[in-house]
Amino acid sequence: MKNSIKRGYRVVRYIVYRETLLRPKDHVWTFIGAFVAIATIGFFQQNHFTEQDDVFLIGSFGASCVLIFGATDSPLAQPRNLVGGHVLASLIGVAIHKLFPNELWLSSGLSVAISIVVMQMTKTMHPPAGATALIANIGSPQIKALGFAYTLTPVLSGVTILLVTALIVNNIPRYRSYPRHPLPWHRLIRKRKRPLHQHEKLAA
Repeated sequence: MKNSIKRGYRVVRYIVYRETLLRPKDHVWTFIGAFVAIATIGFFQQNHFTEQDDVFLIGSFGASCVLIFGATDSPLAQPRNLVGGHVLASLIGVAIHKLFPNELWLSSGLSVAISIVVMQMTKTMHPPAGATALIANIGSPQIKALGFAYTLTPVLSGVTILLVTALIVNNIPRYRSYPRHPLPWHRLIRKRKRPLHQHEKLAA
C-alpha cells in the first residue's frame, strides 16, 4: 500500500513538474496572448454594449486562455476543441434551460453532464466549455434572454477572437507552435526562419 502511494506521488510530482517546465520567455508570450485576447473582447463589450447588456465577456473565456496560451500543446487546447467545445456546450446549455426554465438544479446539472458526454463523442473536449453550458442557465437575465443567440454572441464571436489571437501570438516565437500539428502556412514560415547552414552562407 505504501509503495503504491509513493509511486502515485512520484507520478503526480512528475506531471506537475513537466507542466510547469517552461522557458522564461514563455511567461511573456503567455501574458501577451491572454491579455490581448481578453482585452480585445472587453474592448468590444465596452464599446458595443451598455452596462445592462454586458454579455460579451463570459467567465469561461478566462479558463480557455489558460489552455490556449499556457498549455498550447495540450489536446484540450487545440482549435477543434476550443471552438467545437464552446459552441456545442452553449447550444446544449440553452436547449436544456428552455426545457427546464424553473428548475435550476436540474437544468444546470443536465447541461454540464450532457455537454461533457457530447464533447467526448465528438472529440471536442474543452473543460472551460462546461462553464459555458452552465452560464446559459445561471447567467444574468440578459444572457438568458438571448436564447440560442447566446451561441453567436458572446460565445462564437468571443471564441473567434481567442482563436485568432492564439494563432498569431503563439506562432511568433520560433519555439512555440499552435495548433500542435503545424498548418501548411506555419511550416512555410518556420522554413523561412530556419538559419542558413555554412555551405548555404557561402553559396549566398
